[in-house]
Amino acid sequence: MRIAFLASEAPVAQTARAALVTLHGNTEPEEAEVIVALGGDGFMLKTLHEAVDLGLPVYGMNRGTVGFLMNEYHETGLLDRLRAAEEEIIYPLSMTAMDRQGICHKALAINEVSLLRAGPQAARLKISVDGRQRLAELVCDGALVSTPAGSTAYNYSAHGPILPIGSDVLALTAIAAFRPRRWQGALLPSNAKVRFDVLEADKRPVMADADSISCPDIQWVEIQTEPSIRHRILFDPGHGLEERLISEQFT
Repeated sequence: MRIAFLASEAPVAQTARAALVTLHGNTEPEEAEVIVALGGDGFMLKTLHEAVDLGLPVYGMNRGTVGFLMNEYHETGLLDRLRAAEEEIIYPLSMTAMDRQGICHKALAINEVSLLRAGPQAARLKISVDGRQRLAELVCDGALVSTPAGSTAYNYSAHGPILPIGSDVLALTAIAAFRPRRWQGALLPSNAKVRFDVLEADKRPVMADADSISCPDIQWVEIQTEPSIRHRILFDPGHGLEERLISEQFT
């Protein structure tokens, strides 16, 4: 099996890569059948973004902290684990953001697209779904739109719902909502187009973030699922995203 071993810069991840390359050799990603990513969830997201044009499945082993998207790390038995692995397909979110200078920014997010206040005052956001205004004003620290795969990350920390991996649903979650008081957000169809307009953008600056790709001083943001892009993630049998999302709710 032609494997491309990629690792984060963390020493423990680099040590693991060296050991696995000694055992199995290493192939450049362009010539590989599968990518093995060694690190944490942040490195896994980075690898998935970079591997999407290759169409390769990515099997992660945790050499980071949380490791929600990763399998347990073991040096032995890797080939058997790869052959037995179960594949999950996830679709990213597409973000289009216009800043106050008239520059358009585009990015993809596997977990979520978030808007965050960038100054001392709360953000004021108008929310529209599929061209229809749904909330004239949300006063908050921010808001986000999350995929099922990302629903246990920032979304869950902001008290958003955990979404089953097979659900055709997105979570729209407020971050520290002030008006409407404690508004928790909404569940939307996965094909919905969500638009945030920043009110008083000069006085209350807002930044947008798509999987750590940041756009400062935005005027508006549009977010929707990008069905033409497929990310392939491999998990050990019985430890896929569906099981992890269910287990997270009983932890």
